[in-house]
Amino acid sequence: MNIENWKKDYEEFEKVTRDFYDGKISVPEYKGFSGGFGSYAQRGGKASMLRLRLPGGRVTKDKLKFITDSIRRYHIDKVHFTTCQTIQLHNLNADAVCSIAVEALEHGIVTRGGGGDFPRNVMVSPLSGVEQGEYFDVSPYAEAAAEYLMTLIKTVKLPRKLKVAFSNSPANRTHATFRDLGFVAREDGTFDVYSAGGLGNNAKMGVLVAEGVEGSKILYYIRAMVNLFTTYGNYENRAKARTRYMQDVLGEKYTEEFRKKLDAVFASGVDMDIPEERITKAGGHDLASAGTEADGTGVAAAVQSAGKTGDGSTVEGSRIIPQKQDGLYAVEYHPIGGCPAPEKLIEIYDAIKDMEQVELRVAPDETVYIINCTGTEAEKLLAVTDDGAANLFETSVACIGSSICQVGVRDSQKLLAALVAAAREWNFPEGTLPRIHISGCPSSCGTHQIGRIGFRGGMKKVDGKPVSAFVLYVNGKEGEPAQFGEQLGTILEEEIPAFMKALGEKVSASGKDFETWYAENPEQLREIAAPYL
Repeated sequence: MNIENWKKDYEEFEKVTRDFYDGKISVPEYKGFSGGFGSYAQRGGKASMLRLRLPGGRVTKDKLKFITDSIRRYHIDKVHFTTCQTIQLHNLNADAVCSIAVEALEHGIVTRGGGGDFPRNVMVSPLSGVEQGEYFDVSPYAEAAAEYLMTLIKTVKLPRKLKVAFSNSPANRTHATFRDLGFVAREDGTFDVYSAGGLGNNAKMGVLVAEGVEGSKILYYIRAMVNLFTTYGNYENRAKARTRYMQDVLGEKYTEEFRKKLDAVFASGVDMDIPEERITKAGGHDLASAGTEADGTGVAAAVQSAGKTGDGSTVEGSRIIPQKQDGLYAVEYHPIGGCPAPEKLIEIYDAIKDMEQVELRVAPDETVYIINCTGTEAEKLLAVTDDGAANLFETSVACIGSSICQVGVRDSQKLLAALVAAAREWNFPEGTLPRIHISGCPSSCGTHQIGRIGFRGGMKKVDGKPVSAFVLYVNGKEGEPAQFGEQLGTILEEEIPAFMKALGEKVSASGKDFETWYAENPEQLREIAAPYL
């Protein structure tokens, strides 16, 4: 990464940002410019947010130290883990947003392209490389993809943003089957490739455009997707400028047109193969001297067990995940609403700074995993992170909401906080209430369309006056195969706690958890919701 080249871009960012805070530029004008630097003015135009790109959600100790140092230096009081595996810093003044964006470069964090019409943060299954049962470690391929996509920021004008994701197993944590471009690991060590999917308005599952693709060839597929998007993407109407609308434009010819672009990329003669040595070095992870071994299919797979090993200490718990490396563990931490107290990040860094090869991974559901821990280290980190979600319902997902987001319609964080507080009073057995997904607007930053229960910000007229409300979705599902939820109707925000309580009482009375109850009684959920819609 050429830091000096990026720094020159930020000189313009600082000038325009200063002009905005001096009242020389309007909010819409500033939004059109600042988004390309991963920054937006917050609602009211008196403060800024900054989105830190973290390919695969990977937060090394150096990156975490930079974030915690920034928290101290600039008195940051709001942090958010996003569903695209980035970290957002909020309530920043002009001095802070301009300085942090440049200082981040020294730590391998580029905010450029974090918003706007650019390739976005490349997503990766959060436990890739350490997860038991994964098909193979997809992170080296994703890192190569992220580097390549950054080279396009200054050379290609896209109609809108482009999201690329890698999944290491059928769990499909990154929703790779319905992203703009998704690479889904197969058991034989290759990838299936999905294209032109996405959430938000007119949500669509991706189109399977290729099967059994060798990992070394993925950059050709990315270039083909970019070329297809610039050819058929809508440059005139931003509302229809996402890749999923190309399915409407091309219809049954979509895969054929993708293959034409792919053939042209291969025919160009440009060598875009990912070198084998890069893959076998496990993507440059901190685990030293990582080698390769056969993964059971004859395919060389990156291995991360050759560095740190367990020390004989063990640990168990609902937030403990044994890694595929013998004697090592990941600790799960889900701050409510994906918003950890800034001082908590400082506490986490202080705890891990002397722990060998321990780092963080931000997941697409606002969870963070602290990986490569011995049993003793994991015990310590369980105590440090004991302020997080205490049960499944408290791991519910919510976007940052309308109190901060310019385009937000409703305050999703406020709704989630109210529901968590109420659920603690109801005290239902664990699993009675499912994880819910809340988005403040149709953009689906809270991924409401894939939740068993999802809410999307809206409004409802009562006696002719608009009242805060949310649209209710049910029956969404992650994993493979995934499915989008069905829209049932609109419910007043003030009545959502009563609906959730009624649901909890019905499920609790059955003596089953929500998933078991719902599988047996899908229509009962609709009946419970009906009086509130």
